[in-house]
Amino acid sequence: MATRPGGALLLGADYRALGAARSLGRHGIPVWVLAERAEPLASVSRYARRSLRWPVTGDAERAAFLCRLAESHDLTGWALIPSSDAMAAMVARHHGELAARFVHTTASWDVLRWAYDKRLTHQLADRLAVPSPVSVRPDGDLHTATAGMPFPAVVKPAIKEQSNALTTAKAWRVDDRAELERRYAEACQMMDPELVIVQELIPGGGATQFSYAALCRDGVPLASLTACRTRQYPPEFGRASTFVETVDCPEVVAPSLALLREIGYTGLIEIEYKRDPRDGVVKLLDMNPRLWGWHSLCGRAGVDFPWLLWLMVCGEPLPGSCASPGIGWLRFTTDAPTAVRQLLARRLGVREYARSLRGPRESAIFAWDDPLPGLLEVPVLTYVMARRLLHGEAV
Repeated sequence: MATRPGGALLLGADYRALGAARSLGRHGIPVWVLAERAEPLASVSRYARRSLRWPVTGDAERAAFLCRLAESHDLTGWALIPSSDAMAAMVARHHGELAARFVHTTASWDVLRWAYDKRLTHQLADRLAVPSPVSVRPDGDLHTATAGMPFPAVVKPAIKEQSNALTTAKAWRVDDRAELERRYAEACQMMDPELVIVQELIPGGGATQFSYAALCRDGVPLASLTACRTRQYPPEFGRASTFVETVDCPEVVAPSLALLREIGYTGLIEIEYKRDPRDGVVKLLDMNPRLWGWHSLCGRAGVDFPWLLWLMVCGEPLPGSCASPGIGWLRFTTDAPTAVRQLLARRLGVREYARSLRGPRESAIFAWDDPLPGLLEVPVLTYVMARRLLHGEAV
């Protein structure tokens, strides 16, 4: 049996980390949080026994900081749980160094990179014949690479290691070649052209977007569920989910199993798909190799992923779990304006919206046993949006 970690160190303090802090804290597991600027939600949770600030440095410096932290605060043997793409990549790249002091919950870089880098993700999909949108990497030669690209399309980053207008927006929609040329040139000024992808935009909103979420060991899922990102913002490519509900979607299971088995994935992962209304085929969009935004829904549905992850790294048997369909997750502060836009555009009916507010629902932020993060959500969102507007980024 594996050595039981002394506690969990969450790398990040956003609402994804908040859900993990609550899941583990409610089971009596000590939780510490390392917070970035402007993401205090998990750090003020009653289930976070201590919160520290990240130094604003690069990956190597942060890995060294973690090693010093383990020694100075007696955290050797604790479990590392990253809550963002950047943190998951940092831990994966320094897997060996960090393994001397911490228990890993994520895969090493040779595995995780296939999910982290969208160029490799679509290369993997092509190899396994998993349907995906037309996707090209122009590498500076936009005209040749996109000669047959259908419109509308999106310009998107292959990875999100740096913060800029494109990585914040997740993708830019382009409706014709002139707009594509302008947006592509703009993206190449912000990042290495090798990291810029042009991809076919599959029509439809969140109701056509599905996820397969799982906890895996060596490519084999130990627990899983499927869900629909019913409402998201922006509607077409969903920078953030606002209303998600568990559904039965067997079409996303087989391709997900093939992808996970091929790379031998270990840890938590969410794999996103979208049903193309033009041919009815569900197509792969992204793989998120870390905590995802709506993971707290899964505990309400019967699959408490952070707790199951803890049991796995402790070497303990996992209880049987089966997700109940029809369980919802709602972030009201972002869902209300999203729903209003869809109501005004007549893409959402009043009765349909009212139905989505009824039944078993998990709040993204508020919890009766942990109210302070919910009270801080609006001020934090206001601050974040003000900063993005100041820097000319999408809100």
